[in-house]
Amino acid sequence: AAVAVLVIACTLATGLGWRGYNRVDSAQYRTALGATDTLPLADGSQALLASDSRVDVRLSRKQRHIALEQGEAFFSVAKDPGRPFVVAAGDHDVVAVGTRFSVRRDGPDLRVVVTEGTVRLESRGATRPAALLPAGSIALVRHDDVLVRSVPLEDAEHLLDWRQGLLAFRDTTLAEAAAEFNRYNARKLVIGDAEAGALRVGG
Repeated sequence: AAVAVLVIACTLATGLGWRGYNRVDSAQYRTALGATDTLPLADGSQALLASDSRVDVRLSRKQRHIALEQGEAFFSVAKDPGRPFVVAAGDHDVVAVGTRFSVRRDGPDLRVVVTEGTVRLESRGATRPAALLPAGSIALVRHDDVLVRSVPLEDAEHLLDWRQGLLAFRDTTLAEAAAEFNRYNARKLVIGDAEAGALRVGG
């Protein structure tokens, strides 16, 4: 009887331990139109969501997985070499260990901006090699084509001025500027004609 009780106790302890080891903490977060929100994550990382954004967070002992369903998010990733931090957006994964970067979805298109450390941009199901993006990199994914630019870190930071409630434009068409404002506006800006929309602005 004593042996049987001991076996049962060991089995229960092993089962509970295995469940704890494989436990996944999951949560969903979203921001309203025009709002931003800072999310402290359980692993010590932090996510800042831009306007009208939605993420699905799943943290386990083996991996930190963030699905960016829509919008944009800036991540400050706590260092943990044994547990990669993966941001999934569409058919692409952005993988980091400890760094700072943003991921933005515009329909099927994707933009990644790295301001600290290095991240890896992977295309799921594609044969092309992963792209390594050091600080100052801007990666644009359109129609499965990946364009990577290296810019001064200050220019990369300007693309993320929305974190301080600002929008910065440099040699941008008026149509593109209006579209950027409309990410925050309930009442949308409309450009009257194509000629006006092609005018280039900065500020």
